Amino acid sequence: MKFLLLIFVVSVFVFPVARVSAGQQLGSLTRHLSPKNEYPANLIVVSGICPQPRKTEKAPSRYTLKQNPLFATTKNIERGKSLYQMEAKPTACKMCHGIRGNGNGRLARGLEPAPRNFTCEDTMKSLSDGQLFWVIKNGSKGTAMPAHKFTLSDKDIWQIIHYLKRFAG
Repeated sequence: MKFLLLIFVVSVFVFPVARVSAGQQLGSLTRHLSPKNEYPANLIVVSGICPQPRKTEKAPSRYTLKQNPLFATTKNIERGKSLYQMEAKPTACKMCHGIRGNGNGRLARGLEPAPRNFTCEDTMKSLSDGQLFWVIKNGSKGTAMPAHKFTLSDKDIWQIIHYLKRFAG
């Protein structure tokens, strides 16, 4: 039993995880599907819902036109990662959006609408830096997304945006 536990731990924590796009996942599944090649309109895979239909309130134009003023340096991305994974208050982003940004965090079950899936290129390409900044700062009405304007500085939010944009790339 200890040997099996050791194998499990090594396979999960030691071996690197390959990033595979949803299209590649579908391609690898074709040999297991019926010869008719019928695919559902929206496929929910391990990476969460993609694309995500949303009615999120649009940020005021003074926000939507904003570009991230910080450079995507290793230091800024690492700080964004630290905030996303552990330090953001009232709740670390990963709790809802997932460790890998796929919208499948521990608190995601039962949330309607589901948390954003930052790994979905279709979803992310339509979100400007300014829109993301506004939602993180002010929260999103009709969702579980809390406002962070009292707990995160503007710089913190821009650093988180640099980090979460890496999920879709």
